[in-house]
Amino acid sequence: MEYTIKYKAHNTYEASTNGALWQFLITPEDNENQSLEYYQFKNSLQIAVENSINGYGFKTFRVNSKNVIKEIEFEAEFKLWKKEVNPFEGTLSTDPEKDLQLLNELSFRVEHEQYLRSTELTSLPSQPETILEFDKSQSIFENLQKLNQWIFESFQFKPDVTTIDTDLNQVIKSKKGVCQDFTHLFCAMARKNKIPTRYVSGYLHQGNGYFGDSQMHAWAESFIPGKGWTGFDPTNNLLAVENHIKVAHGKDYADCPPIKGIVFTSGANETIYSVEVTSQQQQQQQ
Repeated sequence: MEYTIKYKAHNTYEASTNGALWQFLITPEDNENQSLEYYQFKNSLQIAVENSINGYGFKTFRVNSKNVIKEIEFEAEFKLWKKEVNPFEGTLSTDPEKDLQLLNELSFRVEHEQYLRSTELTSLPSQPETILEFDKSQSIFENLQKLNQWIFESFQFKPDVTTIDTDLNQVIKSKKGVCQDFTHLFCAMARKNKIPTRYVSGYLHQGNGYFGDSQMHAWAESFIPGKGWTGFDPTNNLLAVENHIKVAHGKDYADCPPIKGIVFTSGANETIYSVEVTSQQQQQQQ
């Protein structure tokens, strides 16, 4: 499957800026299932663009301006190939008890400590109203599938009711949110059950009517013994395969926001994003 992604951001400032630094984490990752063939990134003021690598090893674009700015537009285009994979291959365990023992081994926990640790955005309430309990007689993969389905069926996708800083206490009480909230909940519950899980940012080809953000999508990857990192999309109750285009991962959203930076200005500002993901077979504009 060949994909083309077009990303645009239009920033406007009420008062002129007196310098700014932006960092974009929007480039699809090169990995065993997807291959980045082409990319370009530019801005309307033709400010020099630096390429760098963040702390997790993912490509970023950096734009450092010392000019007085009232508005600026950023545009990026990516072309990549995705390989079809069978997400069920190698996921059935014949001995759930043995897998559970591995999760409790010190060497395993030390190796995966970074993605077992709770963060501010992936902390469960001390007394959650309703929470899914894992079944120790079932495999890790089966329990994660149940978690994926439980979040999908128990929570309503509703934009503009949460922000990037919303904690899980509010999400669980309201039972509403967007992809980043459901991914934080998936990470929190998987980690609670000693399964290493990381937050993933990327793009979703929505030609099949999936729920997702109009900017970028989020899902989770859990480490399953004997299989490795496997993607779960609780927003759509899917395993992450051809329609999910990975950009980066981290412990939570704070590790991989699509854009961050510092702008020196005294007034209000606004950013309008748009993302378009197309494939050879289908076209969907978000």
